[in-house]
Parts: sequence; C-alpha cells; structure tokens
Amino acid sequence: MFGPSVVNVILKVLLGRKAQDFFMAPTVSQDLFPAPTASRVSGAPRTWPGITPQSTDTIQRIIKDSHEKWHVFFMRDYRPHNHSVHYALALWALGADDEIINAAYDVECAYLLPRFNSPESITAKNFNEHLGDDEYYGAYIDYFIEVVKKQGTTDAVEEYVFSQQANFIAGRKDDEQPEMLNRFMDGIMHSMIHIGNGLEFGVPGLVAEGLAWTAVHLKSASGVMPASLWKSALPVPASFTSRLRNLSHGRNEASTVPQANTHAFTILARILKDSRFDDIPAADDYAVVFSNIDTKYGDAISEYVHSWTYDQKSPDEVERKIEELVYANALIYAVSGWSKDDHFNADFFHVHLVTSALFLSTIANILKPASQELLLRSFFAVCLTWWIGRGRPGLDLEGFYTETPVNPGPVDGYPTPRKDALPKPDSPKASNPNPWFQMIQNVLVIPEEHLPKALRSLAHYSEIYGGRKAGREDFAATELPGAELIDGTLFIRAAVLTYSGLRRDKDADVILAKYWERKGFYKGAPPAPFTLLEDFISKLKPRAN
Repeated sequence: MFGPSVVNVILKVLLGRKAQDFFMAPTVSQDLFPAPTASRVSGAPRTWPGITPQSTDTIQRIIKDSHEKWHVFFMRDYRPHNHSVHYALALWALGADDEIINAAYDVECAYLLPRFNSPESITAKNFNEHLGDDEYYGAYIDYFIEVVKKQGTTDAVEEYVFSQQANFIAGRKDDEQPEMLNRFMDGIMHSMIHIGNGLEFGVPGLVAEGLAWTAVHLKSASGVMPASLWKSALPVPASFTSRLRNLSHGRNEASTVPQANTHAFTILARILKDSRFDDIPAADDYAVVFSNIDTKYGDAISEYVHSWTYDQKSPDEVERKIEELVYANALIYAVSGWSKDDHFNADFFHVHLVTSALFLSTIANILKPASQELLLRSFFAVCLTWWIGRGRPGLDLEGFYTETPVNPGPVDGYPTPRKDALPKPDSPKASNPNPWFQMIQNVLVIPEEHLPKALRSLAHYSEIYGGRKAGREDFAATELPGAELIDGTLFIRAAVLTYSGLRRDKDADVILAKYWERKGFYKGAPPAPFTLLEDFISKLKPRAN
C-alpha cells in the first residue's frame, strides 16, 4: 500500500520511529479468532440476510489481520481509534459481500498505525504502572490474550473492568487508582464497543483486544464515576436538593431504591432546567471537551446519575433500564440535532451514544447483577456528560414529531413501480415501501465507517421497540415535556435524518471528518473548525485505491 520511504515519513511524524521498530505479531490462535457468528443473546441485534461463506472467511481474515498489524490509535496525540474491525463487522452483519468488506478494510488500512514493540512486557506485578500509556498497547494485548485463554471472556471482563480491585485500591492516592471502568468508557466508549463486538460475535480475541484498549485509555470521567459506586451504599451528594433514599451498590447486596421509578427522561428534563449547565462554553479542543466537563460539572452530573433509580431485585430491571438509555440517547442525537430551520446537525459525538448502546444487552448478559448496574449507571453518566459538553441542546419533541418524516420519499434510480403497485402507483411508497432496506443498501457502499454502524443500531432499535405507541404511561408520566408523543417511530425518523445528509450531498466526499458535524450546540460562536484529523485522512485515503 505504501513504499518504505512513505511509511518511514508517516511513522516519524506520528511517533518519531522508523519502520524497523514495528513488528508483525505471531500467528493468532483459531480458538481466539474464530469465524464470527450471530448472537443468541436476548436484546442483541440480529444479522441480516446476505452472509455467505466467502464474506465470513473475509471477515475472519480481517479480524486476524487487524490484530496482527494495527495499533489501537492511528494518531497518538489526538488518539482517534482504529475502527476497521467495527466497520467490517457491521458490514458483514448487514449482509455486505466479501468484495465490499475487503474494499472497506482497504480504505481503513490506508491511515492506520502499525503495532510496535512495547518497552517491556506487562505482568500482574507491573500491570497498573503503565495504564493509560499506549506505548504498552502491544504488551497489554499479550497479557490479556493469556488472561482470556485461562479465565474466559466473562471472568476476564468482570475482574479487569468491574471489580473493586480493578478500579479503586485501598491506600492508594487518587491519581494512582487504576479506574478501569472509567477507562472502559473513555474515548466515546470505543473500548466498550470493541469488547461488545467480541462478545456479540463470539470472538474471544476481540475481547482481549478490548481489554488492552481499556488499559491504554485515560481516566477522563473520574468526576462522574466516583469510588462510591463500589461501596455498599451510594450516598446522594450533599448538594442535591431532592430527598432520596441511599442507593445500595454492594456487590453482594441488592440495591434499595424508592418504589417510584425515576426515569432517564426525567433526568434529561431536570438537567435542561438546571441553571448550572447554562452557557456551556464552546470547546476548541475536542480531545479535552469531555474531561473539562467532567472536572467542572462532575459533582452536578453525579447528582443526577445517583437519582436515576435502579432495582437489582427486579428481574426485568436490566431490560427496562436499557430501553430507557436507548430512547434517551436517540433523543439526544436525533431530536437535539433536528431543527425546523436548518439541516440536521448529525453530531459526531452524539451518534456514538447511539452506536455504543447497541452492546449494552450483550455485555450485561455476562455480568453479575451488581456489575450490570455499574455498567448502566456509568454508561448513563458518560452519555449525560457528552450531551452537556456539546452544549446541552434542547429537545423540541412537538416540533420533531410534527415535522420529521418516517420515509425519505421516492428514490432516484429505482425502477418505475408496477401499474398495480400498492398502495397506488404514484405513491412514494410504491418505489420505497420499506425505507430501511433502501438506506441500509446504500450505506453498505459508502466509504465511511460510522454510517453503517449508526443505521444498524437504529434498525435494531426499530425492530425491538418500533411497535411502541405514543402515550404509554411509563414515558408520559415522566417530567420531560412532550414525552407522551414519543413512540417507536423515533428510530426510523433518526435514520431518515441521518440519511438525509447523504441525499443532500450525494456527490460530496463523505469521509469521517466531513460528513459528521462537530460544531456542537453552543449559544456563542462555534468552536474553531477541526482540521488536523480531516486533513490527515483526506490525504491518506486516496492511497487505498
């Protein structure tokens, strides 16, 4: 793909290294990297028709190739992630053939950073000494490969992400705590997404990689993920004005919560009214937008996370709370991004809240009850922090449900409907009767890794929640104005809005840095345009052709 001189120039710019410092990992085990299979977990997404032996062989080869060759980040200062496997798996699961999957991977490989030798091996003794340092990514992979071989994926995730010892160790200073759940959620939840892919598709090696990703991520959410999450009782911060009973987060005890459910929608409504979050400043540096909000508003956000009720004793609680989170994140992405007077603001950060929620059911399925609560509560904390950090945009549900379509309309290039087509030949639905098929078909061939993941997520939510009628009491009784209007069409409306950008700019270059919006929702001037990543990708991607 690149000549040696080009590779050396790129590596010197990114790392100050030469190509000979990099290595090819040993041949990977078939047991750790088997061919992916469809998940049978309740709440996990299905695979679409179109999977073939050829596409399955291709995706297995890509998963192995990525493991052997590529680093978790492709720029070490800004730390953007290697999405190649997430992208390829989404295409495979949506039914893309082997040629499309191969071409998509080639596009990604044009700008990925090769794996390189770590300064030393990671052992149980020095495990905590190099957390957050991506110089040790290769060493952490080697470490977690052995962990997964010996313990399996379930015990490995429990021990290294959710256990007390993996997060807060008695007697250590705050800045020396490992905080692995914090790292798991860092970087817009990409480590969680990676592990979720490994669990969903039955590829243990991806879980090992995801644990290594977690280890080299930063502790960006300490303010909203305090040590009290692991204590037997979680006290509500003193500054919180509402009178709430303490929430129990003991690892051997069920939570004790008020009988009345405090819904995620109610949390959104209260935050929208909270003057502490007025006038969130525009972020000039996207790399620190999250950590800045966590530092300044962490206590305030924690108040709301603590007041979100959760009852471990209820057998339906995990499913119910995941539904709340899925709907809440879809509102943050779609309703906040919609405007009657402007194009849809397809926020790059908010769409990750939608795509990461896809894996909540899969991950929760392997966890103990207390860890399930930790997963969902910490996930909600991070989602709220991103929403607030992007300017805490409002939720005009009445306008959204009045103005947004559930079908993108006639499709250019489709055959003329039959003269007896239903419901009638001149109806837009005669040429586009199910908009999901047309949208999914088109995003399979667009060289942009987030679009198929977003549409796959929204299609799954539509499948399991699409039949919900507006006005049901669990939504209508919340404090969110207009919640009685929310129904199962939220997800197709979000998908059509997402797809509208492709139709509007169908001849434009839709690489990551140009299709998704980064301007935020700030009251003042928007942040300075982000050009570093855009310029880097736009220069390298043509080399894949």
